[in-house]
Amino acid sequence: MKGICVAVIVGALGGAAIPGNARSVTSTESGTAAGPIIHIEDVYRFYKVYDAAGGHPSAEQLQHDYLDPGSQGLHHLARVRDVTGRRIADTMAKRPQIYSGARRCMVALPRVRRRVAAALRKLGQLYPQARFPSVTIAVGRGKPVGVGSADTGLQIGLEALCATNWMNPNVEDRFVHVIAHEYIHVQQFTALNDDEHPTLLERSLLEGAAEFGAELISGAPGEVASPQLRASTQGREREIESEFAAAEDSTDLSKWVDNSTWDKQGDLGYWVGYRIVKSYYRHAADKRRAVRELIEITDPKAFLAKSGWYPGMVLQ
Repeated sequence: MKGICVAVIVGALGGAAIPGNARSVTSTESGTAAGPIIHIEDVYRFYKVYDAAGGHPSAEQLQHDYLDPGSQGLHHLARVRDVTGRRIADTMAKRPQIYSGARRCMVALPRVRRRVAAALRKLGQLYPQARFPSVTIAVGRGKPVGVGSADTGLQIGLEALCATNWMNPNVEDRFVHVIAHEYIHVQQFTALNDDEHPTLLERSLLEGAAEFGAELISGAPGEVASPQLRASTQGREREIESEFAAAEDSTDLSKWVDNSTWDKQGDLGYWVGYRIVKSYYRHAADKRRAVRELIEITDPKAFLAKSGWYPGMVLQ
């Protein structure tokens, strides 16, 4: 969701777990390239409990009527991120608006499911080695946005992602592109992910590969195309990337990743990593091989050298 992004908005928003080994899927709910399993039923059960209690369900109601009968994916999320009825109720008392506001995203879920299924089928075409564990969209305690691995599938927090309004203002697009990003993480090898103290270059390439991979399979990246990030980087490409190049071997990532909040986007490392990966893909003669190489990065320095990227380069 280790705190390496699935994603998007890790850190203050409670990032995703580092993806597991993409070669060792053991989930009993794995799909195939023709039909990945995408669960949204937990969301509907949550709002049934929520509405029956007039928008103020108790911790006991949330635990007994929502969490306990939940899907395998929801149960995994509850275990790894301590999602309990009590913790949901506490968040609901402090920030009721994220649960009432998430209804607008709930309405889009059937369309999101269809579009995500199409994106994952495209992933299977571009990357035949892909594994397809289930995707679960559920309601949690306000964070994380997502957690996932090849073994346990991907879990997305409806309320957390819906509340992050600096992202794509079209909530349907937001969910599709973020889930695509996270699913690239599910495929990534563990060689870099197992490093407890990744360098700025390592971490940024992981996130950049997920962003560019999302663009390839769903039509747009999950985070770097946001209006806020475009505004903060436009005309400053050389300045930002020169600073990145000087710090690429540092393990102090605080300025570059995991530093977004509910209201303000950070994560400039995602943006630089995306630009490096996109340059790599554009310079590659064999695009299918390039997809495999960007998902399976094991030598960040070699990847950077081969990418043709330099600070401030023009990339549409």
